[in-house]
Amino acid sequence: MAGGRFSPALLVLLYHVLFGSSSFQPALVLDMAKILLNNYCFPENLVGMQEAIQQAINSGEILKIYDRKTLASVLTVGVQGALNDPRLTVSFEPNFVPVMPPALPSLPTEQLIRLVRNSVKLEVLKNNVGYLRIDQIIGEETATKLGPLLRDNVWNKVANTSSLIFDLRYSTAGELSGVPFIISYFSDPEPLIHIDTVFDRPSNTTKELWTMSSIMGERYGKQKDLIVLTSKRTMGAAEAVAYTLKHLKRANIVGERSAGGSVKVEKIRIGDSGFYITIPVARSVNPITGQSWEVSGVSPSVNINAKEAVANAQNLLAVRSAIPRAIQSVSDIIRQYYSFTDRVPAFLQHLESTDFFSVISEEDLANKLNNELQSVSEDPRLMIKLTQDHPSLHDMPKIPTAQEVGYIIDTLFKIEVMPGNVGYLRFDMMADIEVMRAIGPQLIKLVWSKLVNTDTMIIDMRYNTGGYSTAIPLLCTYFFDAEPLRHLYTVFDRSTTTMTEVMTLPQIQGQRYGSTKDIYILTSQMTGSAAEVFTRAMKDLNRAKVIGEPTIGGSLSSGTYQIGNSILYASIPNQVVLSAVTGKVWSVSGVEPHVAAQANDALSVAQRIIASRLLKQDKGK
Repeated sequence: MAGGRFSPALLVLLYHVLFGSSSFQPALVLDMAKILLNNYCFPENLVGMQEAIQQAINSGEILKIYDRKTLASVLTVGVQGALNDPRLTVSFEPNFVPVMPPALPSLPTEQLIRLVRNSVKLEVLKNNVGYLRIDQIIGEETATKLGPLLRDNVWNKVANTSSLIFDLRYSTAGELSGVPFIISYFSDPEPLIHIDTVFDRPSNTTKELWTMSSIMGERYGKQKDLIVLTSKRTMGAAEAVAYTLKHLKRANIVGERSAGGSVKVEKIRIGDSGFYITIPVARSVNPITGQSWEVSGVSPSVNINAKEAVANAQNLLAVRSAIPRAIQSVSDIIRQYYSFTDRVPAFLQHLESTDFFSVISEEDLANKLNNELQSVSEDPRLMIKLTQDHPSLHDMPKIPTAQEVGYIIDTLFKIEVMPGNVGYLRFDMMADIEVMRAIGPQLIKLVWSKLVNTDTMIIDMRYNTGGYSTAIPLLCTYFFDAEPLRHLYTVFDRSTTTMTEVMTLPQIQGQRYGSTKDIYILTSQMTGSAAEVFTRAMKDLNRAKVIGEPTIGGSLSSGTYQIGNSILYASIPNQVVLSAVTGKVWSVSGVEPHVAAQANDALSVAQRIIASRLLKQDKGK
């Protein structure tokens, strides 16, 4: 909790208030300060208090407040503001009679049993989900006294459920000494866990709370899913339970932020007056966070109206129960289809060791799996997608009609013959081979015939994000001679475990550009997939100079596989490309250009290079 030094200005005000009225004794402010010094659970925030009081006494200013309740309100605002603690209140209650409820352990056993039965509700919901509602956390002595009852009627019945909803929405009272009992049921016997440290100011003692190695009843353990429900009414020991289970990563919290109570608050009379100060006399410090649930409350993992918490918790448990199956399914898909087989063991080991505690929705699971897989692989092509619509697992290309051909050519291709008889060809998608054959005659007539007789060709791939790889051999063939056929690259298909050598084609429609004229390929960080394979093949065989930015590092082919019966799908690169020159697998880091340039400048850089070469050729003649 934040706190500051005791404000001298405040004490000046307090002294003026008290000394300014003959109805109040000057000793009141001194008595209140003494109570704070001896009882307030943050004594370090009271440094300088005595000096401030003396400063107030020496002051001669007068402020008269005759109404005692108004004075109490003024004192409350001042003390809360000075110590930044809303639990500190001053009240005027001349007829106040403290009522001490009887300590639970001193009650007859029959009454204790009725109390426990009235404050505990247990049932088993659908899918063997346990529901346990506890409205009062009983302390150590009572828990020990009622051990057999709790064992037989609560904990041993809870232990047989597959997962548990632990309802603390109505728990507004309880004893902190009972917290270790509950936490122990949801943890293992060893090692013991330090769960809280409580400082008591009046006795100036510190007590550590730990889990217990031996308890009465069967433990629920650490493995099964646990959801804790909270509301704005959840207070005190129940908050300690929820806060501890949350930060031990043992339970997800569903509902509303809890009340933000205190370990122990006392109402102490100020001297012999009718004024009382309510003051927190003990504080909790969680050993994991170094902070506490006091004042600020326990924030839920899923923030929802408390009335809807049970239904939401059931949905959350359904999501969480599916996590092991989803992880196993992803592991199986990677093992069977991922093309870089040498990386598979590291993936599987990483998934097995990953903590999915924070996952509270299918979207969370998709994001978590994505982050974990890509952190290991550094492969952006490996993705987990969440979609309500089943994606097409076999996306078949549509053969265009005669009326659509002209539109497709106008949309996909942009051509120009630049000065110096330089051809410019831009196309923004790699079409399927069957589509290319269908539009072939019109493509030759409207596009290729206007470029084939240029002396140099600029192929602009800066806006081509990929598409089908089937037409790559056809496209490459136009830039090589008919004989001999050239080995472009080799494809390893993980799903069929086959190796396929991709060659130029012996026959094509129209005229070849040939193997001697210069080719320049422009790239950007958008250039991906099949466009990269074409670019890399042309670069690998020294048939083109690449100008621009490194390409995206996409996949030649990715398969889409459903993860179990969920709405999650894995996009897995299932093919790798091996260089025809080195025989090694092409990197997934993208194609590095021969000449690095900003994508926007790549065309002008290519034109300058071409102009410079033509100038040299002219001088050579």
